[in-house]
Amino acid sequence: MESIFHERLLQVLGSVRGAALSCSLQEGSLCAQHCLNNLLQGEYFSPVELSSIAQQLDEEERMRMAEGGVSSEEYRTFLQQPSVNMDDSGFFSIQVISNALKVWGLELVLFNSPEYQRLGIDPINEKSFICNYKEHWFTVRKLGKQWFNLNSLLMGPELISDTYLALFLAQLQQEGYSIFVVKGDLPDCEADQLLQMIRVQQIQRPKLIGEETAQSRDQRLPRSDMDQAIDVNHPFDGTGMLDEDEENFQKALALSRQEMDMEDEEADLRRAIQLSMQGNSNSSKIRPKTYTISQL
Repeated sequence: MESIFHERLLQVLGSVRGAALSCSLQEGSLCAQHCLNNLLQGEYFSPVELSSIAQQLDEEERMRMAEGGVSSEEYRTFLQQPSVNMDDSGFFSIQVISNALKVWGLELVLFNSPEYQRLGIDPINEKSFICNYKEHWFTVRKLGKQWFNLNSLLMGPELISDTYLALFLAQLQQEGYSIFVVKGDLPDCEADQLLQMIRVQQIQRPKLIGEETAQSRDQRLPRSDMDQAIDVNHPFDGTGMLDEDEENFQKALALSRQEMDMEDEEADLRRAIQLSMQGNSNSSKIRPKTYTISQL
């Protein structure tokens, strides 16, 4: 029975991972769609459905502009402008995402708005967040009793500890991300149900899409050829990720993992003390298992 449960958990986490693989920031290809489906944990929205919502929003805006007169300069200028709700790359606006979530009775609240901040709600008491920077969208969601970064630029879900969540969101804000709190009851999903019963750990942060392939290719190249490839393909133009930012992110990630380990050790110590006080009468109790994502 345990092996069947183990196999099913692998399938569910694998489905989360598969959804994350579907989007690429560089191509801007339907990240909003994958963000929504990662949030809801299912193939709930297609590009066609989101395009329909965008077109409806465009039409509503056109009708509002027409109220000022269809012969006005503002109206003619409006008709010549491209849609602000979608484009040919697969990008969809926050208005499209918001309207799509209304179908499920969900609402988006700006995380750093004065109204929300006055509530003083600890982020760990929320259920999920949607993050946006320029044309990239991704979901941060609680599954079971643990938080996961479902950024579609990563090869798989990234575990986020409760102690690191607030720092993670603050870092995103510093990098220019807009963060929205998802309010309302999310639809039931199997991943959430399974992760209510077990706890997972993550040994290594998932790599960015293409990072593993690039590293493998670099390892096969002689050093001199590798240097030439870097010079040709990655000239410094000031647009790449700063080494300092990456170093700070890795330090924060390492700190988060250390805190997770300390929390686990403290929990084990408290349990050991409790068992020693209770004596042998409770020695037959079985400790719930903790799995690493790499083991599943």
